[in-house]
Amino acid sequence: MTPQLRAGGATDIDAIMAVMAAAFDPGFGEAWSAAQMLGSIDSEASWIRIAEAEGAPDAIGFSLCRRAGPEAELLLIGVTPAARRSGVGAAMLAAAKRDARLRGAETIFLEVRDGNAGAMGLYRAAGFAVIGRRCDYYRGPGDLRYDAITLRSDLDK
Repeated sequence: MTPQLRAGGATDIDAIMAVMAAAFDPGFGEAWSAAQMLGSIDSEASWIRIAEAEGAPDAIGFSLCRRAGPEAELLLIGVTPAARRSGVGAAMLAAAKRDARLRGAETIFLEVRDGNAGAMGLYRAAGFAVIGRRCDYYRGPGDLRYDAITLRSDLDK
C-alpha cells in the first residue's frame, strides 16, 4: 500500500486519537492524551504527518516529531493494525527523516519499548541504530517493567 502523507495539525486531533486508540496497547500506557497531543502540535518546533489510504475516509497512521537545534526526535508514530506491514510505517519514517533534514536537523532520535520486535525491525530497516537504554522506563500489564531502547539515525545532507 502506498499511503498518502500530508501535513497535519490541531484540526486532525480526532483522527490522530482514533489511530492512537487502535495502534497503542493500553496495557503499556504509551498513548498520549488529546491535551498532550495538542500541546505538542502547537509548538513551532513540532510537526505532524497524517497517513491516509486512497479512497479511505479515515487516517491509517500519524507521526509526531520535534526539532531542537541540530537534533530531531520522533515522539510518536502509530499505524492502525489493519495497515501494518504494508509500507505505511516505512513511508512515515522516511518522511520524518526528510522533514527533519529540511528543518535543519542532522540527527534524529527515538525511543521504543524493549520487546516491541515489529517496531525494532522497522526502525533498523530505516537506518536507526541502538545507542542506549533507559532501564524500567515503561510499565506493562501486571506492573511488569520494560526498558526504553534509544535509537539514532544520522540524516544525510
